[in-house]
Amino acid sequence: MLKRIAPFMGMVGVTVFTLTFTLYGLFRPDYSPVRHYVSELAIGSGGWIQIVNFLLLGAFLMVFALGVRKTFLDGIASRAGPIMLMIIAGCYFISGPLVTDPLSMFDNQQTFIGMLHGIFGALVFALSPVCCFLYWRRFRADPRWRYLHPWTLAAVILMVGTVVLMKVAQPLTSALNPWAGLIQRGSLLTFYAWVFAFSVGLRKSQNSIKGESP
Repeated sequence: MLKRIAPFMGMVGVTVFTLTFTLYGLFRPDYSPVRHYVSELAIGSGGWIQIVNFLLLGAFLMVFALGVRKTFLDGIASRAGPIMLMIIAGCYFISGPLVTDPLSMFDNQQTFIGMLHGIFGALVFALSPVCCFLYWRRFRADPRWRYLHPWTLAAVILMVGTVVLMKVAQPLTSALNPWAGLIQRGSLLTFYAWVFAFSVGLRKSQNSIKGESP
């Protein structure tokens, strides 16, 4: 049962999360998706929408991680990969109610709650490319998954690059600061696209196994 629903949880989780923060960010007054971080949608009276969005994504990714663990029972990344996915999912879930401070990311948080959000957020951005790298090694060695190998490597490179740019854009005096939100979204959407592609692959592998069954 878990293996069957895990691909849908991965696909639905990242899709709903992305659509929610995109639409909410477009229609929320005084919010710029280009400049402001996704987490800043949790600030204010309507912030509960983004808080719930974080909680749902975390919960969906937890189920996805459990399903991946049951799919890859041995070999490269069979243990470390799902653990990494579960940590990322947990960071999303925990960081939801921990509302960020305005115009802050990582070490610019001013309050204790904001600092905790920054820690869990930093873990998400640091571990996402690591997670993809683990599965890149798996996909490269597994003929059934080798078609995802190039895209996974590209995702690693893109996320590392955007995380570096996020750090450069963080200071308010940085020339890249007005683009900080867009840069952050580049990292997030790369990981979500990878999760979606991975989820589709899981679904296809399940259908393939069913087709081969006598």
